[in-house]
Amino acid sequence: MGAYIARRLLLMIPTILGIMLISFVIVQFAPGGPVERIIAQLQGFDVGAAGRFSGGGGDVGQGAASQTGPMAAETSTKYRGAQGLDPKFIAELEKQFGFDKPAYERFLLMIKNYAMFDFGKSYFRDESVLSLIEQRLPVSMSLGLWMTLISYSISIPLGIAKAVRDGEKFDIWTSNLIIIGYAIPSFLFAMLLIVLFAGGSFWQIFPLRGLTSDNFDQLSLVGKILDYLWHIVLPVSALTLGAFATQTFLTKNSFLDEIRKQYVQTARMKGLTERRVLYGHVFRNAMLIVIAGFPGAFVHAFFTGSVLIETIFSLDGLGYLSFESIVNRDYPVVFASLYIFALLGLVVNLISDLTYTWIDPRIDFETREV
Repeated sequence: MGAYIARRLLLMIPTILGIMLISFVIVQFAPGGPVERIIAQLQGFDVGAAGRFSGGGGDVGQGAASQTGPMAAETSTKYRGAQGLDPKFIAELEKQFGFDKPAYERFLLMIKNYAMFDFGKSYFRDESVLSLIEQRLPVSMSLGLWMTLISYSISIPLGIAKAVRDGEKFDIWTSNLIIIGYAIPSFLFAMLLIVLFAGGSFWQIFPLRGLTSDNFDQLSLVGKILDYLWHIVLPVSALTLGAFATQTFLTKNSFLDEIRKQYVQTARMKGLTERRVLYGHVFRNAMLIVIAGFPGAFVHAFFTGSVLIETIFSLDGLGYLSFESIVNRDYPVVFASLYIFALLGLVVNLISDLTYTWIDPRIDFETREV
C-alpha cells in the first residue's frame, strides 16, 4: 500500500501542473482582465460582480485622473476603452498586476509561489488570498458538512428499505417523490422555501440572510448553537434535496446488486434470518461504494454545490468567492482557489481509495497499475 500511495502522490504533480497550465492558457485568451476593469471604472462603467471596486489597485486608479484629459497625447489600443489614457499609466497598471512580464514567466512564477502556498494578495481587495479563503471556509464547510450528514443519514436507511421492498407500493411511491425532488433545482427549491418560511408571502419562521444573528456575540453558548441551527435550516434543506435523491438510488441499486448474488442465496438456504443475511452479509459489500464516496461527496458539497445557495441566502462562502472573483477578473483568487480545489480533490480521491481498503481489506491496490 505504501508504494501505491507514493505513486499516487507523485502523479499529483503533473496533474496539478496540467490543470493550472490549461486554465492559465484559457485565461490569456479570455476577453477582459484586471487592467480593462480599472479602465472601465475610470470611464464610468462598472463591470464587477458586486458592483463595486475597492482595495488593490485603488491608489493607481485614483492617480489616473491626473493623467487623462488634455495631457494624454497618446492612446492605448491594447485595451478597450483606453482612449485618452496616458500610455505610461497603462504601463504602470500592467506592472502593478504583473502583466509587464511574458506569459510563461508569469506562469512559472505562479507555480513556484503556489508550491510554497504563497498565493499573494487579491487585485481588488486589500487582503491576502489565504485570508479571504480562511474567512469564507467556515461557511462552506458548515453547509457541506450538514448537507452530507443529513443526506447520508436519510438516504442510506431509505435506500435499504427500497431495496428490500423492490417493486412494492412503498418503493414505487418513494421513487416518484425522490424523482420529483431530484428534478427540482436546488436554487428553485431555495426560493420556494424563502417564499413559504422566510417572510416571502406566507410565514416568517426562519431568517433570510447569513448564518448568525446580529446579536450573536451577546448570546449564551446554547443560544449561539440554537441561533446557528435556526439560520442553516433553509440553505441546508435546499442543498440536501438533490444529494439526498442521488444517494438513495445509489444505496438501493448497490443493495439490489448484492442481494441477487449467489452467496446471499446460499446464506438463506443455510437458514439464516433475513435480517442476519441483510446486515451480516449484504450490508458490508453493498455499502462499500456508498461509504467510500463520502469524502468526495463532502468536498463536492462545500466547494462546488453551493454557489447559487450562498448567493440566494447571502452567505459569504467559497463558492460565491470563486464566482465573484471570476467575474471581477481577480486572478490571484481565481487561480489560488483552483489550485486548492484541485489539490484537495486529488487528495480526497486517494482517501476514497484508501477507504475502500479500510472497509474491505480484500481490496489490494498494490497489484493494480495506477
